[in-house]
Amino acid sequence: MNVRNEIPPSEQRREASAWQGGIRPRYPETRIEHAHIDLALNAWLGRLTGHISPAALGAAWQDWAAHLLLSPAKQVELGIQAATDWAEWLRYCAGAVLGNGGEAVRPLAQDKRFSDPAWHAWPWSGISQGFLLTQKWWHRATSGVRGVSPHHSDVVTFVARQLLDSMAPSNFIATNPVAQGVTLARGGENLVHGALRAIGDLRRTLAGAAAPVAYRPGRDVALTPGTVVMKNRLVELIRYAPQTPQVHAAPLLVVPAWIMKYYILDLSPHNSLVRYLVERGHTVYMISWKNPDAPDRELSLEDYRQLGVMAALDTIAAQTGAHRINACGYCLGGTLLAIAAAAMARHGDERLASMTLLAAQVDFTEPGELSLFIDDSEVAFLEAAMWQQGYLDTRQMAGAFQLLRSNDLVWSRRLRHYLLDIPDKDNDLASWNADATRMPCRMHTEYLHNLFLKNRLASVRYIVDGRPIALTDIHVPIFAVGTMTDHVAPWRSVYKIIPLSDTEVTFLLTSGGHNAGVVSPPGMPRRSYQVSVHPHQAPYQGPDAWQAGNPLHEGSWWPAWESWLARQAGPLTDPPAPVAGPAAPGNYVLEP
Repeated sequence: MNVRNEIPPSEQRREASAWQGGIRPRYPETRIEHAHIDLALNAWLGRLTGHISPAALGAAWQDWAAHLLLSPAKQVELGIQAATDWAEWLRYCAGAVLGNGGEAVRPLAQDKRFSDPAWHAWPWSGISQGFLLTQKWWHRATSGVRGVSPHHSDVVTFVARQLLDSMAPSNFIATNPVAQGVTLARGGENLVHGALRAIGDLRRTLAGAAAPVAYRPGRDVALTPGTVVMKNRLVELIRYAPQTPQVHAAPLLVVPAWIMKYYILDLSPHNSLVRYLVERGHTVYMISWKNPDAPDRELSLEDYRQLGVMAALDTIAAQTGAHRINACGYCLGGTLLAIAAAAMARHGDERLASMTLLAAQVDFTEPGELSLFIDDSEVAFLEAAMWQQGYLDTRQMAGAFQLLRSNDLVWSRRLRHYLLDIPDKDNDLASWNADATRMPCRMHTEYLHNLFLKNRLASVRYIVDGRPIALTDIHVPIFAVGTMTDHVAPWRSVYKIIPLSDTEVTFLLTSGGHNAGVVSPPGMPRRSYQVSVHPHQAPYQGPDAWQAGNPLHEGSWWPAWESWLARQAGPLTDPPAPVAGPAAPGNYVLEP
């Protein structure tokens, strides 16, 4: 095993390249004592607000309220709508008492809170319909106000939805007929168990402890045989053992996101993408990122590029003798891979044979619902927390993702746990999701400023080695995968790799979300995808026209990608010589 202990590039070029784009250090290097007081105050306040900036929420509310005050026509419209909804609810209630209430408003397809037949009986139907009408009215009130910035409008709408969701009648035993039925049937035992479970959850929250993980890497998941063939202070590089007599000439490097542990791509044997590829003759290398802690606070995006992608490519080339290497990046790993590929192209480094991006963005003008938590005020607030502890911790990131799907991940879960006494069903994907990681403060600050806020990569202003890089310098074939219901990397945003590149791009849109859409092995039910090739120099076609014009294929997208990858990987040959080293999954993935 080649153990690399080099000094991180960020420490070699602290002032020259670390805080690129004119961003000044906001941490102890400034040596401005009053700045430390501001940061300490904001970090303390963040503990009380869940690291949501009060200034950002206040600015959004003020923008909305001021423009609503200046919009008398909107006020009249809302008043008429309130009177109409009130009359409709009274009509519905009168009909429901007589047994023919119908339905005043229908929940959204994904809203399952009132789907149980018990909600269709009076008076519960009146309660649920009244809530849905209220929710509908507030959506009208917080959106479509002339003059409000789109970001502030989205924030106010989101906050209003969160407040309403917290007060939904399904959350309280007094207004939930399903919970009342379970309580009567079990003599209140469900409430006792729910109270004990709530106390346990509260203790873990106050102690800062993570929930126990049911599936452990190397024991239940991440079981594909392999060897750690390189290790440095940031990554372990895993090479998976061949499972066919011959393998394709070009190996594959997989770059997962560091916001997640790599084994989402190597879960159980039946849904492991790594195993699927190895069984089809691909030599797969996987980066396993270190889970950073306070001493790693100065790791930068440049460190992730050099100690991650570039160090892995150097090792693969040295061990296999391959002149061409395929590379695949998932989520943030795909963004990093695109940065590395553009820099390599500028330097004349031709080792990449192809590039695959799985649910990865290179343009952040439309980053989806996560943009609700990203503006200058919110980033400054997060920086204070990261300055104090050296990283963004797992709970801070998990909280944002939970709020985006609060019905499923917060309120429905509490209903099941605390009122109905229904424990979560363990599965490998849910267990992986609970096995979260941290983000070093310097890297995450650079990521938020340079990509999310400034969109420097798409606008040819992202600096590597003192010069900007351009995605149009990438000329290797690209395969990009978007997932239909992705709230982290919306597929229309992923689609922007087509106009931003200067090469042939195969774009595939699959059913599912950011994680479940990618983990989609053959044989999984209710899976489908669309795919087509956008030839080099062909006229651009917008995402909606693309979706409407391409046929839907039933089943997993994995075979379509593997077929494309095999064409890029060259002829079959003998597997490369084995390299000694610790067995996969290595040590970094096991770090808490």
